[in-house]
Amino acid sequence: MTRGLRLRIVVLQVGLIGIFAFCAGFLFWGNSFIHGQVTDQLVAQKISFPAAGSPSFSAKEYPALQQYAGQQVDNGPKAEAYANHYIGYHLTKVAGGKTYSEVSAAYLAGGGKDATLGAQRQTLFMGETLRGLLLNAFGWWQVGQYAFYAAIGLTVAAVAVLMALLVEVFLAFRRQEKSTKIAAGRPAMVGGGS
Repeated sequence: MTRGLRLRIVVLQVGLIGIFAFCAGFLFWGNSFIHGQVTDQLVAQKISFPAAGSPSFSAKEYPALQQYAGQQVDNGPKAEAYANHYIGYHLTKVAGGKTYSEVSAAYLAGGGKDATLGAQRQTLFMGETLRGLLLNAFGWWQVGQYAFYAAIGLTVAAVAVLMALLVEVFLAFRRQEKSTKIAAGRPAMVGGGS
């Protein structure tokens, strides 16, 4: 390998380290920013799971939620659990499992005069809207998680390239030492010893 080619490889390695490190740093920041925003917005809503042992929060009806009993919804996984297993469960009981669009269509088909359908329509609209907003928060939380995993991968890649660069520099010094000894008239020792 020529000296010029070695120099180009070293420059490439330094460039890759810089790119990987910058991208990893940006993704770590992105993870922190997204999680901070989601947490701030959820905390501001002051949504909490019912307390453990509450009559309306039985382990039979809400087995997936018992781990969150009494806690505030302040992160993506809690938002997803509350949306799907708490609000979602309640929405199935409003109109026999019908969705807002189904109830709304029936309400409008009846001329908007059925008070029961009107109340169900309003309840389903509010419940599905809140559920959708919470699932949106969960989705962004997941994006933040993926940014974190990508940042870890890029950090590992940057360290791997750095290690390869250090090996290359070490071997270059060894070659230079060997060349200096040969130029001085001393034979280089077999095995790289001094």
